[in-house]
Amino acid sequence: MVSRRPTSEQEAAVVAFRRGDDLVLQAGAGTGKTTTLTMLGKATRWQGRYIAFNKAIATEAEKKFGGNVRCSTAHKLAFKAVGRRFAERLELPRMSTAKLAQLLGITLQVTIGARNLKPMSLCSIARETVLQYCYSADDVLGRQHVRWQKGITAENEHDQLTELVLPIAEKMWADLQTPDRGKVPFKPDHFLKMWALTRPRIYGEFLLLDEAQDTNPVVEQVFLAQNTHAQLVMVGDSAQAIYGWRGARDVMTGFAGHQLALSHSFRFGPAIAGEANRWLTIADAPIRLTGSPQVTSSMQPLTGTPDAILCRTNGGAIAEILALLADGRRVALAGRAEQLKDLAKAAQKLQAGQRTDHRDLVLFSTWGEVQEYVEWDPDGRDLVAFVDVIDEHGSDVVLATLNQLSAETDAEVTVSTAHAAKGREWSRVRIAGDFPEPADPEGVDLAGNSLPGKIEPEEARLAYVAVTRAQHQLDLGGLSWINQHPDGNPPRDR
Repeated sequence: MVSRRPTSEQEAAVVAFRRGDDLVLQAGAGTGKTTTLTMLGKATRWQGRYIAFNKAIATEAEKKFGGNVRCSTAHKLAFKAVGRRFAERLELPRMSTAKLAQLLGITLQVTIGARNLKPMSLCSIARETVLQYCYSADDVLGRQHVRWQKGITAENEHDQLTELVLPIAEKMWADLQTPDRGKVPFKPDHFLKMWALTRPRIYGEFLLLDEAQDTNPVVEQVFLAQNTHAQLVMVGDSAQAIYGWRGARDVMTGFAGHQLALSHSFRFGPAIAGEANRWLTIADAPIRLTGSPQVTSSMQPLTGTPDAILCRTNGGAIAEILALLADGRRVALAGRAEQLKDLAKAAQKLQAGQRTDHRDLVLFSTWGEVQEYVEWDPDGRDLVAFVDVIDEHGSDVVLATLNQLSAETDAEVTVSTAHAAKGREWSRVRIAGDFPEPADPEGVDLAGNSLPGKIEPEEARLAYVAVTRAQHQLDLGGLSWINQHPDGNPPRDR
């Protein structure tokens, strides 16, 4: 971002920070969040710490902050204090739930409601229970961490499930706390919880928590506990809270700090800002954006190849890549293309009846075991989209497609999921066709056509992330249905 005079909103943030106020800074898409944070760091001689959402963000932030601000993730802080003792366990390969159930001596089979629960099922639910505890701010693992399961609908059925699962989960948590031995696969979220339970003190006279809208309650608990010695600043965009499926929640709206906003976007002009505000209103977000008059932007179908195509799913991304390659385009995939290649090769071997030495799949002997793993095991969630793509297109097609990809620096067009595009921007963006219009499950018009359904807030937030990646031209493409949807033109003051 070029050097420019601070906006009145940025100046207000610096004044409040110098005054010593705890702050909540709602920073919309392209509003100069990082620039504002560096302004805060430079506004004082105090020593502070910037806590980032992931390692890549922390590494990039180190280049921008002054020497008085140290940058890291919460997991890095936890690893230094606690996690290093579990380094060997972190390096172990994935283990199937069936194998773990066998190692833990889980042999019970039981029917609860409409569910026939085998040892593997009980083991999987217990592992998920431990993870829910690790995400939470609770001191003790308890009944509230046993999630409801499909097919179990009555309170007494959930109580019965809890009585069976909770002792297994407690046994797992005890196993996880042994650094040099243990059977349960160890994950970073486990040592993060152990660190939180020590009531750690994060050294610094001020703390900046970035991407606060995607913070787990356990990190929120640690952060808020520092208010006895440090000035606290939460920064993020509540409308970009798109990771609730993995335990994150927006902690900004309940924080008792001085509420400020960054609403002037330097990324795009008024046209794209207006589209962003449509989705912000549907999501009932606490901020609306103004576009920069110095940036020319438009909303119209694109002619020629866009700079980026944003998809709802990995399957949609593969479909777009296949079409572009068939058209002779040089295509890049944002995110982890090389890792997906290695996984596709491993899947190819398993489907051919061969074993693989891929770290993530080395303990599986068949592709069916992998499919079962991602369905039942909480640790397999990061592989769900990949398995779905393999099942839909076949490992040979996926691998051949990935092998034809170019680096982003050499590509004509970058394909990305909306999730992977968060934090990115391109000049010309098209939205892919895999963003479905919600349908009313019970309503049809006189012609028998389905009536439009309610747009869920999480879908509106994802759409907001997608449309705000564009700088100059935005082709709504797969989101064009919003123009005919009843919520497509909501009152701006809702």
